[in-house]
Amino acid sequence: MKEETKDFQKEDAEVKKPVTLLERTLKYKGSVLEVYDDYVDVGGHKTHWDFIHHMGAAAVLPVLANGKILMVKQFRHALNRYTLEIPAGKRDSEDEDFLLCAKRELQEETGFSSANWEFLLFVNTTVAFLDEKIGIYVAKDLQKGEQHFDVDEEIFLEEWELSDLQELIFAGKLTDGKTVAAIQSYAVKLQKEKQ
Repeated sequence: MKEETKDFQKEDAEVKKPVTLLERTLKYKGSVLEVYDDYVDVGGHKTHWDFIHHMGAAAVLPVLANGKILMVKQFRHALNRYTLEIPAGKRDSEDEDFLLCAKRELQEETGFSSANWEFLLFVNTTVAFLDEKIGIYVAKDLQKGEQHFDVDEEIFLEEWELSDLQELIFAGKLTDGKTVAAIQSYAVKLQKEKQ
């Protein structure tokens, strides 16, 4: 008998929020994010917290016909190194559908398209100070087309076995959060499907 999943968010909604936003001041507005200084009341103690708003993103775990995962390798300025990731990108607007964004990013970064999409999970990347939400999908039955990089992108495509990607995660060599979440969630999904 399957045990029901506990709905902790429903229970939390019944509890009074411990933080009250008193004032929000925009400190920086860029093309990808906005940085705010939030003045808050935390149980009677007033303080300032940094808050970053991001309009969200979508990512896709592309599964090739041979079962391998199609990964992108690209240079990430913030880390000053190349990273191995699943294709992903920010939404063009706050109301853009996550799946439409995922389809666009798969085509732009890999040149592939798919008619076989399945939602995998949502991920909030850094919940302490950032509201970014990423919708992650699995794409199968891929059809090859042409890549259409953004002007500032240089992307290399690599095919990987799922188990090899998991080894990289546990060795601390694959550290991109959305990619780790996608790979591990997909592995669990496959395992459940075998049962």
